[in-house]
Amino acid sequence: MRLVVELVPRDLPALEAQVTEVATLSHVDAVNVPDLTRFELRAWQAAVAVRRLGAERWAAIPHVRAMDVDLRRPWAPLAALDAAGVTEVLVVTGDPPADMRHPVTGAGVLDVIRMIKRERPEWRVYAALDPYRAGFAQEREYLQRKLDAGADGFFTQPFFDVRLMAVWRELLAGVPVYWGVTSVTSERSQRYWLTRNRAVFPAGFEPTLAWHRRFAGEVLDFAAHHDTDVYFMPIRVGIRAWLGDVLR
Repeated sequence: MRLVVELVPRDLPALEAQVTEVATLSHVDAVNVPDLTRFELRAWQAAVAVRRLGAERWAAIPHVRAMDVDLRRPWAPLAALDAAGVTEVLVVTGDPPADMRHPVTGAGVLDVIRMIKRERPEWRVYAALDPYRAGFAQEREYLQRKLDAGADGFFTQPFFDVRLMAVWRELLAGVPVYWGVTSVTSERSQRYWLTRNRAVFPAGFEPTLAWHRRFAGEVLDFAAHHDTDVYFMPIRVGIRAWLGDVLR
């Protein structure tokens, strides 16, 4: 079982503080870094920084926003990622930027996966699984196209119910999956996940840190039983406050 923690790269000082906090957890194998256009620090730059700060302790997995990649020329971050020992990336479509200062090319996920696997065939290239955006059949068909393009596995949108995870595990038998878990600790945040991401919450869900600690334990038991992987996405909670007792 491999455990990954997501860090939000607002800037280098904030990233360094998060890395210091992750270092207090005894069982973390990798750091996952999203690419958010509202921040100046790009995910690949943050991944290089994580490798520098964490040395050999963790792998770093930056997100690649497909819509930003210019397929007409070599992808510029490749050399810097090679030098830092980064050999894994997560290719996502990416949300449209809030303003025109962030240029986009409109490249698609499948083409970017193919490009990276062509340029770095030894890398692990992951794609996204969203259990909420479509029906099971439609999402599964899209996942198969990603696998056909060269994806090595998937990182999921957060789950809030182990039973739904079990269904998707059966649908993706034999495919490496990092099961996403996040922290929704307010009613406002829960409404956001319901309306924006169409998430499914189980009966008895509570937007509290205590509920999420219990659920994190359930997910770890699930992952250990099925020899699969997990990644945690802290939102508006301290990493140690949420996971300190879980990842001892």
